[in-house]
Amino acid sequence: MTTVIHDYVAACRAGTNPRTICRVHSGWAVMGESQFLCGYSLIYPDPVVSDLNALGHDERRTLLYEASVLGDALLELTGAIRCNYEILGNLAPALHVHVFPRFENEPPELATKPVWSYDWNVGPMFDQENDKPLQTAIADYLRQAGIARTD
Repeated sequence: MTTVIHDYVAACRAGTNPRTICRVHSGWAVMGESQFLCGYSLIYPDPVVSDLNALGHDERRTLLYEASVLGDALLELTGAIRCNYEILGNLAPALHVHVFPRFENEPPELATKPVWSYDWNVGPMFDQENDKPLQTAIADYLRQAGIARTD
């Protein structure tokens, strides 16, 4: 079964996904389509698999570690107070890890709720020109942390 995650990974491989931050050992770090929380990012495993349990133990460790380092980058670069990490696969049934920076200035009625409580259609969408500086800074952070691949 081909999913939108397969399409996104194919675009990352081809160099045509503008949201790509960089290649990491487990797959691809990318900016989220919606930026209602500034810096929202994901990791798409490459190759694409159905779920976390489809990976071997070493691959799981790599993916989850790299997601945490992506979170470190977002904490440092966005001023977030914490990151939320989610693996759902309900809408796009292929493994991908959401990394959501959370901010002190979020609306009180949303600050303690899952990000899915937000209206994703209201916030700004990824804009290659406006989001490029943060995208580049995240890539630099991941390179310095040793998880970005150079091939």
